[in-house]
Amino acid sequence: MGKHEILALAQEVFDIEAQAVKNLSQQIDEDFVGAIEAVLKSTGKLIVCGMGKSGHIGNKIAATLASTGTPSFFLHPGEAFHGDLGMVTPEDSVLLISNSGKTDEVLNLIPFFKDNGNLLIGMTGKPDSILAKNVDFHLNVAVEKEACALKLAPTSSTTATLAMGDALAVALMKKRSFQEKDFARFHPGGSLGRMLLTNVETVMRKEQLPIVAPDTSSLLVVQKVSEGRLGLAIVQEEQKIVGIITDGDIRRAMESQQAAFFEKTARELMSAHPKCIHKDAKLGEADQLMNQHKINSLLVAEEDQLLGVIQIYDLNQ
Repeated sequence: MGKHEILALAQEVFDIEAQAVKNLSQQIDEDFVGAIEAVLKSTGKLIVCGMGKSGHIGNKIAATLASTGTPSFFLHPGEAFHGDLGMVTPEDSVLLISNSGKTDEVLNLIPFFKDNGNLLIGMTGKPDSILAKNVDFHLNVAVEKEACALKLAPTSSTTATLAMGDALAVALMKKRSFQEKDFARFHPGGSLGRMLLTNVETVMRKEQLPIVAPDTSSLLVVQKVSEGRLGLAIVQEEQKIVGIITDGDIRRAMESQQAAFFEKTARELMSAHPKCIHKDAKLGEADQLMNQHKINSLLVAEEDQLLGVIQIYDLNQ
């Protein structure tokens, strides 16, 4: 099999699965709306249940729901029969996933859920299946064909199921007015959580800062910048910030002044009124400020008193 044939096979899979997802927009109906409204009214969790490949997809759907504002967890049908049904309360809604709509392990749970008073949402590829007919709302994830060469292994169908789960999660997220700050609270270890929850004070450099006086010679300024390893020197007068000198300022001054550069003082090299940020500001605010002014560093200060330095490299560490 040549490389062109291999690439053609992959492209065929992409085309088949893309079409399967595209078709979903024509298959959703009022049951999707009803499911969203019912889950929003629910005071419990949205429990996701599925077997085999549907179970793997269900696990991901539950994780997406939980991280976007809809309390959710995955319930394995096999474990459910051995005590895990005790986790299900009458206030919970249940999403049952089975492409065929006739998975025994899933169907056998329906009597319990009905007796328990749970709202049931089914996600199947067979609108006339037993599962579809025994739930409150049915979400149709039927596909024309699987992308598998034998047309047997779950491929297009699992992709369609995953996409329908994402549609549920996003619709619920929008209806709940779920914001970035909410997402960050559920992802404190992620980059977004760090940017929105971490204070500047937590990551700022505050030890051995490169500080010079206004009358410091240019030669000593260069040495201070080199020693500080921050690419800058902070100019202070009477313990107050009066300016900043970056390595870029030094290069430009050396190019334009040449020999006269070494006769300059820090006051002549500095940029007055450097951009500062409060220690209690979030990293996201620091990132926005640096991007807005196209700079790599901010002084952390309070009433012109230097507390530290934060640089763009510190934001994602």
